Amino acid sequence: MLLLLIIAATSSIYAQKSGGGGLTLPNLTLNVDTQGGNDLVLTLQILAVMTILSLAPSILVMMTSFTRIIIVFHFLRQALGTTTQPPNVLLTSLALFLTFFVMQPVLNDANKNGIQPYMREEITQEQAVDNIIQPFKTFMLKNTREEDLALFVKLSGNQKPQDANDITIWEIIPAYSISELRVAFQIGFMLFIPFLVLDMIIASTLMSLGMFLLPPQLISLPIKVLLFILVDGWYLVIDSLMKSIVN
Repeated sequence: MLLLLIIAATSSIYAQKSGGGGLTLPNLTLNVDTQGGNDLVLTLQILAVMTILSLAPSILVMMTSFTRIIIVFHFLRQALGTTTQPPNVLLTSLALFLTFFVMQPVLNDANKNGIQPYMREEITQEQAVDNIIQPFKTFMLKNTREEDLALFVKLSGNQKPQDANDITIWEIIPAYSISELRVAFQIGFMLFIPFLVLDMIIASTLMSLGMFLLPPQLISLPIKVLLFILVDGWYLVIDSLMKSIVN
């Protein structure tokens, strides 16, 4: 602001001395046209797109398999005992790519039946939204427990649905999320068992040898990493994850 004031004062002094032709700052005017209906609709559409983009991380977490994958990866890192390896950035990036790999048929279906016809002006905006959401509803229903779905149908106060079309997306999303959490914790527990047994064996061995001052984690960590490499652990974990997701 100080620099702008100096420029404005200098330009005005110069203009007075030279009789005009000095430096002038442009004016910026902002107004809202309430008479143009098309402009108002376009503005609302832009706001809707910006809102969707701001909610994209939540949509990614709540409506895809990202939750299951990232939770299993963190459980695996805790079971190995490597608190910082692999780093969070690497695990998140790998989980994102695996999520897009799993969701590719759903995304293709939404693009084919919803986005492309709407861009060609063959369907209305409401029909496009329904066609985009429908593949995600189908995917989430395949991976949602009936108990979790019944819980949110009951909490919503709606009547018992006759088929899947009667279930709203607002009931499916939270039911799908807690189903994903349940499955991810089950897989994480199964990952912990062999490493926990190995830790107990190493701790008992060190105590029987009288090595009380030697931390068991110092011995078990390289052994667990070696065992994980020998059994090709990353291949087994990712293969089990991909097979557990119904697409």
